[in-house]
Amino acid sequence: MLAELAGRRVLLLQGPAGPFFERVARHLGRLGCEVTKVNFNSGDDLFYRRPGVVRYRGTREEWPRFLRDLLDARRASAVVLFGDCRPLHRAAIEVLAAAGVDVYVFEEGYLRPDFVTFEKGGVNGFSSVPKDAGFYRRIRTRKLAEPRPVRHAFLNAALFTVAYACAQAALRFRYPHYRHHRDIRPFYQGGLWFRSGVRRVLCTLRDRKLNRRLERGEMPPYFFVPLQVSLDSQMQHCPFPTIEVFIEHVVRSFARHAPRDTVLVFKHHPFDRAYRDYGAWIAKLASELGLGQRLIYADAIHIPAALKGALGTVVMNSTVGVSSMHHGTPVMCLG
Repeated sequence: MLAELAGRRVLLLQGPAGPFFERVARHLGRLGCEVTKVNFNSGDDLFYRRPGVVRYRGTREEWPRFLRDLLDARRASAVVLFGDCRPLHRAAIEVLAAAGVDVYVFEEGYLRPDFVTFEKGGVNGFSSVPKDAGFYRRIRTRKLAEPRPVRHAFLNAALFTVAYACAQAALRFRYPHYRHHRDIRPFYQGGLWFRSGVRRVLCTLRDRKLNRRLERGEMPPYFFVPLQVSLDSQMQHCPFPTIEVFIEHVVRSFARHAPRDTVLVFKHHPFDRAYRDYGAWIAKLASELGLGQRLIYADAIHIPAALKGALGTVVMNSTVGVSSMHHGTPVMCLG
């Protein structure tokens, strides 16, 4: 879809932490585009140092007017950004809609490993992807080329994020009004992720027996619920304000309707391990509803094994739902 932008004047807003948007700019340059990039903090400056940078140092309230003036000055006909739920990007999309400027949005891949998603207009809940199941049943399938594997993806993402956060914090005076869409204070986040590492070790020890039972198919009949990241922008596209509310909804439905010999297995999201632990909340619900050992809260288990043996999978918004269908397990999506 980047080919649609060939020869146009393109404005880049914020990308993910790392050099990805610099690579996008190089590719657009090869397509004959005139590229302008807006940097909003020193983390953006660290990873994007090509010509054509405009640095925005104003407040969020001043941003829409600044963007309108910039669109006029650069005569941009298209804007590219990563994630359409960041406050700066939501404000920008409103300006772009009024100005008749096309917006293209990158997001982490929906379906295929080693791919990103790139859509015109919006992603996730704002996506133009057809919602009619019949559309997909009518598609003529074809074999896709094998993707080029992305190696050390988590390590690279972690290093890029740390570098981005440190640059933003150390040179904060250069952008005094900037507020990130998430808390990226380096020392605070470092403490949280150290806790995540400790939790990972403890959960691996705790969940070993459960994981073996899942892999050997020795579980009683069960339903599987992989949890979402509490900070994910997907949370803005679902009827549940928090993960706790989602958990309670699923547990109460299970208590009312599930056969008495079935079990409900919750799987914590590894990227949320640093921030949340739902064990106490699930134990409280189990006690209140008399479910006892029928509620299981796990972390370090093998997802494919859990999917293969499940009666069904319940998701809020998660690509695990696609994996579940791949394994022939029915899916209920509540997002």
